[in-house]
Amino acid sequence: MSIQIGQQAPEFTLISDEIKSVALADYTDKKVIIHFFPLAFTGVCTTQLCTMRDNFGYYDGFNVQILGISVDSPFTLAKFKAENNYQFPLLSDFNKEVSAAYGALYAEFVMGLKGVSKRSAFVLDKDHKVIYAKVLESAGDLPDFDAIAEKVK
Repeated sequence: MSIQIGQQAPEFTLISDEIKSVALADYTDKKVIIHFFPLAFTGVCTTQLCTMRDNFGYYDGFNVQILGISVDSPFTLAKFKAENNYQFPLLSDFNKEVSAAYGALYAEFVMGLKGVSKRSAFVLDKDHKVIYAKVLESAGDLPDFDAIAEKVK
């Protein structure tokens, strides 16, 4: 089951594209936008993260941290980030534990792949309570970027 609005967000520590441990707790007293995406280097995933990249300046002054999470390896995420000039960390949920905790994990994806992150977006307030949660069943759909921006205000 996915995380519901008003719930405390599950804590996590993952390895980043910079091969460093990153924990949700690292962003205490900051709002956090979490984007789960199925797989690096795929069309809709690239669009999802490039939209956040291209609107990055909008979030200046709102004391917010953007995080991208997928089940790709940290090495794949490093290449994906470099090729697309993302300004925010990409985190590897290679063991699929965080995606599962947020209710954002496909049991089965395309081509018989199992355990791929569902395209999802969560906005956490500065105390890391969920103020926006949307888990998309179709990997072809994009998050509602306007709703996310509104919740950050």
